[in-house]
Amino acid sequence: MGESHLPPGYRRVALGPLESDFVARADGTMIVRNRAPLGAYPARITARLEHWAAVAPARPFLARRDHGGDWRVVTFGQAYGHVRAIGQALLDRGLSPERPVAILSGNSIEHALLAIACMHVGVPYTSVSTAYSLVSRDFGRLRQVLGVLTPGLVLAEDGVAYSAAIAAAVAPDCEVVVVDRPTAGRAVTDFASLLATTPTPDVEAATARVGPDTIAKFLFTSGSTGHPKGVINTQRMVCSNQEMIASVFPVLREAPPVLVDWLPWNHTFGGNHNTGITLYHGGTLYIDDGRPTAEGFPETIRNLREIAPTVYFNVPKGFEELVRHLRRDADLARTFFARVSLMFYAGAGLAQHVWDELDAAAVATVGERIVMTAGIGATETAPSVTVTRADCNQSGIIGLPLPGQEIKLVPTGDKREMRVRGPNVMPGYWRNPEATRAAFDAEGFYRMNDALAFVDDADWQKGFRFDGRITEDFKLATGTWVSVGPLRARLARHLAPLLRDSVIAGVDQDFVTALIVPDIDACAALCPKAADPLGHPTVIAALRAGLRAMAQESTGSSTRVVRVAILREPPSIDAGEVTDKGSLNQRALLTRRAALVGRLYAEPPPADIIAIDATDAIGPSSNGVQT
Repeated sequence: MGESHLPPGYRRVALGPLESDFVARADGTMIVRNRAPLGAYPARITARLEHWAAVAPARPFLARRDHGGDWRVVTFGQAYGHVRAIGQALLDRGLSPERPVAILSGNSIEHALLAIACMHVGVPYTSVSTAYSLVSRDFGRLRQVLGVLTPGLVLAEDGVAYSAAIAAAVAPDCEVVVVDRPTAGRAVTDFASLLATTPTPDVEAATARVGPDTIAKFLFTSGSTGHPKGVINTQRMVCSNQEMIASVFPVLREAPPVLVDWLPWNHTFGGNHNTGITLYHGGTLYIDDGRPTAEGFPETIRNLREIAPTVYFNVPKGFEELVRHLRRDADLARTFFARVSLMFYAGAGLAQHVWDELDAAAVATVGERIVMTAGIGATETAPSVTVTRADCNQSGIIGLPLPGQEIKLVPTGDKREMRVRGPNVMPGYWRNPEATRAAFDAEGFYRMNDALAFVDDADWQKGFRFDGRITEDFKLATGTWVSVGPLRARLARHLAPLLRDSVIAGVDQDFVTALIVPDIDACAALCPKAADPLGHPTVIAALRAGLRAMAQESTGSSTRVVRVAILREPPSIDAGEVTDKGSLNQRALLTRRAALVGRLYAEPPPADIIAIDATDAIGPSSNGVQT
């Protein structure tokens, strides 16, 4: 990789090696390894806090707007003092893996300090999705998570906001700590009292016992394929993955990174990758209280007007919202592109038009493009496994393995199933031995359940592209396999920007259909005065035109969608249809919306079904013959 491999017209950025070795086995499997060795990494992540507190005690570490106003900043020196005090308070309470800490609140300075203190003295913690407390109505997922954990202490930043969730799911004998507004009807501890605890030599003694195999945290899977599972994250996993990331992004070592980041800490992208980068490299994390929605993104824009990031991480929807503002706000563009040298997306495929518009905005503002990278990872891998090359400018490519990773590709039907082994891979799921056994093969490779394909069969060093989830694929009545992941990506590209997500249907049917989650704002923009934009003829016509365009590019029945139904009732988190991070549970949605799926296959199609004719679904190579 490296600067010498940067395409012309890009801003300079230091990137590390990605060349890999490919070893084919007699059984048809292939092992892929990065040629560079993995560098040394600390035995515990808080060794980096100690380092930066010693060499740069006055450097800002964490910052967040105080009740939406001015930035409140905690330096590395202050953070280390707070962590030692909180660590003593945790030891005084006898907390342990059997009685860990659960944090119900969103990203905040107090959240971060408590989490780091836990890791410093060897008390595991978990950051629980705020949706389980603030969006859910039955608190079923929250009860499940806390039932697995049996916490001895729970943090709720706002005791009033979380009072219903606490009453429904937190055991009476569990201590509740609040930052603001105590919970009515329940004794609580003020977070300030933890900060006021005087540390003793017990803190250093506990820290000395923390090693690579010590549990740092539990991160729960999103539940997109079932109930959330508690992934054991060890210190080795967290530290080794940070060294892997640093080896392919040496730009992070050149100067302390500055992040403006909203990504929730109950997910591995925000909670391990981004916070870990900040701590590992002595950077500054500006906690962004915005969200990539029409209502939440103005706060992100407010923050990006003031703080120029040096690296920028987001999900595709976040970049999509950002582009909309960069188009019309030259001052925002100047600040954003002032010193950013690297961008990275994860969580889903980035629409190509969004990528192209980011490039155009950068060139128009600073005269050069910014390297955009991506990769693949999992909660079980802490999280990064692969990263793309600097010359990648196409969505859907996931690159090659980081140093220290081994990828095994196993032939599965006509695909290659991805499995991974390395020091960043989990030892298992907490209190779930059955799921742990099923997660690994006989050689100890973790089964990602993702499929990969080579970007270029003639040049393997160009890396891999995502080829769908093995568990989502199905057969049509003709026996033809439908590769759901790539098909959803194609549907998203052709129906952009009207589509947010989709569920593919068609098991044992003659053709493929889909339930689509609309982007209501984009639909409304097509017909601003419409009372019902989702049913407006202009929107329907645009969706139908997208299906026709997709069909014209298709090569057969498994690569096109001929009917769609708009989901007017949003996916339900309580019904398990959507995860807290917005990922759709395909199976749950198809089951709960079975009646709507049935309408997709009714003859003739009902009026609420958007369909294209058979003659619309003739691919370019069919010579007029229906395929």
